[in-house]
Amino acid sequence: MRTVKFGRTGLQIAPLILGTDNFANPTPEAECFEILDAAREAGINLIDTSNSYAKGEAERIIGRWLKARKTGDEMLIATKVFYPTGPGMNERGLSRMHIMSACEASLSRLGLDCIDLYQTHRPDMRVGLDETLRALDDLVGQGKVRYIGTSTEPAWHLVESLLTSQQHRLVQVISEQSPYNLLDRRIESELVPACIRHEIALITWSPLAMGMLAGRYSSADAPPADSRIALRGGVYAERVTQRGVEVGNQFAAIARDAGFDPAQLAVLWVLNQPGITAPLIGPRTLAQMQAMIPVLDLAFPEELSARCDALVPPGSVVASFFNSAPWMRWKIV
Repeated sequence: MRTVKFGRTGLQIAPLILGTDNFANPTPEAECFEILDAAREAGINLIDTSNSYAKGEAERIIGRWLKARKTGDEMLIATKVFYPTGPGMNERGLSRMHIMSACEASLSRLGLDCIDLYQTHRPDMRVGLDETLRALDDLVGQGKVRYIGTSTEPAWHLVESLLTSQQHRLVQVISEQSPYNLLDRRIESELVPACIRHEIALITWSPLAMGMLAGRYSSADAPPADSRIALRGGVYAERVTQRGVEVGNQFAAIARDAGFDPAQLAVLWVLNQPGITAPLIGPRTLAQMQAMIPVLDLAFPEELSARCDALVPPGSVVASFFNSAPWMRWKIV
């Protein structure tokens, strides 16, 4: 299995990252352990989670798995801070107060002394970047965090973060995690070039576009009963559009005609794009995890690139996956 360099760091990771948003919501702990075991056995060495997933239970499950398996430094653990951790007005966002307390809580739940990659889950435009970065710099200096990253940032804010770090001699962001799939290609216009220019590792989430690219939908109004949309609704349901379903089914037909599983080809398409370090896969079941493992050894057939571009041209969008980003003003109508 090939490995990829993680931005400008010396880290090497597998070309797939295990996302854990389904852990405890709804995946039971025993199956979470099986998913983690399968990922580890396949060579996936970066696990991504958040203190907001299942109100912290995803971190606890990973912590119990790490303790049970005694993995040492074999697995890299990434988690996030931003969303509310309690009812208090300061128990959210990217203030120094919340970052410091949230990090301690994540370390406790994970059973770790140090988080490998600590990411801001969303930008907090109410807080100065110098305050956020100084808090993160202190955590690195204290040995509680190794690297810092961002998630779902606009390109201008990511570059401003780098400039702020340079100006104040603070730790710099080494990764960004953004939504990206064939149905929402907007990061190609500004974010991807910015990450390439500044050697920022680019992790991408939702490569299957809520299952639309796997051909799981007959209509936007009829989601599968076991889908995240049916289970959670809200912003997840808003991402599924009738146009997205139609394009997703066209992509699935192309994949099958070429002898590929549509879900595998959707992930391969992301991996094949310039500037992408690794996509996140977020299996709900062990079977879904096992279905993704072959992607580690597959290559995207270049002859299909033009057909994919014809479905959704570079930089364009037919289903919005930035609907959980308060800064995004582009609405699909």
